Amino acid sequence: MNLPANILPQELARFAVEAFTRDRTIIKPPAGPDGVLATRAGVFVTLRTSDGQLRGCIGTIEPACNNVAEEVIYNAIGAATRDPRFLPVTAIELPELKYGVDVLSPPESARGPEDLEPSVFGVIVETLDGKHRGLLLPRIEGINSVEDQWLAVHSKAGIRPGTPVRVEKFTVTRFGKE
Repeated sequence: MNLPANILPQELARFAVEAFTRDRTIIKPPAGPDGVLATRAGVFVTLRTSDGQLRGCIGTIEPACNNVAEEVIYNAIGAATRDPRFLPVTAIELPELKYGVDVLSPPESARGPEDLEPSVFGVIVETLDGKHRGLLLPRIEGINSVEDQWLAVHSKAGIRPGTPVRVEKFTVTRFGKE
């Protein structure tokens, strides 16, 4: 399948998941991708059921591939098959899935909660020894305050509140979710 260079990131994610789920093939990215797909960035792919329930979310904070198109394919397959919270997606589920792609800005240092705003910034916290790290995307349903975001990212990372951490924040360009 030759994908168009200007394919939307969420459609690329859908094609990747469907091909891998149905016949275990990894699609090739578009030749000479356009726009955001041609850049390098961390990418998170989120799968949701038709009623909005989370079905998988996997991503990279820093770019691991040659471009966002490759990153979307890699993380879409990961969201469908490697999210430890869920069993792998099955072919019967494919028609019901909704795809979201978040392309991350480079993380920048933050002092702490005072530099955060969950409707604008995602957050990364890491223990000073580097053993625990967690990330929370911005604009997450149910995260309505900086306190909610701060507690949720610590919980996700397995870090007790009050433990000294390095903090970074980032923004996302979101495709397919909103």
